[in-house]
Amino acid sequence: MIDTIKNWKHIFKLDPDKKISDDHLEKICFSGTDAIIVGGSTGITYDNTYDLFSRIQQYPIPSILEISNQDAIVIGFDLYMIPIVLNASDPDWIIGNHQKAIKKYGDIIPWEDILTEAYVSLNPDATVTKVTNASTDLDEEDVLAYARCAEQLLHMPIFYAEYSGVFGNIEMLKKVKRVLNKTQFFYGGGINTVQKAQKAAEAADTIIVGNVIYQDIELAIETVKIKEESSK
Repeated sequence: MIDTIKNWKHIFKLDPDKKISDDHLEKICFSGTDAIIVGGSTGITYDNTYDLFSRIQQYPIPSILEISNQDAIVIGFDLYMIPIVLNASDPDWIIGNHQKAIKKYGDIIPWEDILTEAYVSLNPDATVTKVTNASTDLDEEDVLAYARCAEQLLHMPIFYAEYSGVFGNIEMLKKVKRVLNKTQFFYGGGINTVQKAQKAAEAADTIIVGNVIYQDIELAIETVKIKEESSK
């Protein structure tokens, strides 16, 4: 399963703390997206994570849990993504929370199903930025350096640039992609039109579409069209 992420172009991200109807969830799961990530920054509990997971499991689509709360870890996902927030000022989000979770669960963690994300939060107003106390006063060279750290120093499989609700600097993101050779480049943030999805897909290996799901489900489904364009 881990090797297959290299072929993923589009992923929907669902927040356990937000409501989604059965009808809309079915549309998401049959949309043609490559996978579904379950994750969020606040309000994540075992109960709401398990509830969403059990509903997704009805459909033949890869499911990934992005872990932000060790008390909300649900067994049964196809993959588990562990964000390491490289620009966090709070060290708990770089290695502190991770060490505590491994101390508690290290003997039973399915390491073969674990992927680490080198995560950089770039929107100063985003909840994730506030929760992790991330430093977003970064220039282009700072972000490129984080990308190189992720690949060359830390040998991480994923570098995730997160703008969380606003559309990112596409020209900078294209430069990020050029400095990554082995690490998969994920981008998320402000993808609420097909045009933005296409621009993001040109700048990153994999785009993550989230907020628009809860604003306009049909528009969210339209963003999957970038897979067709990339295959031409």
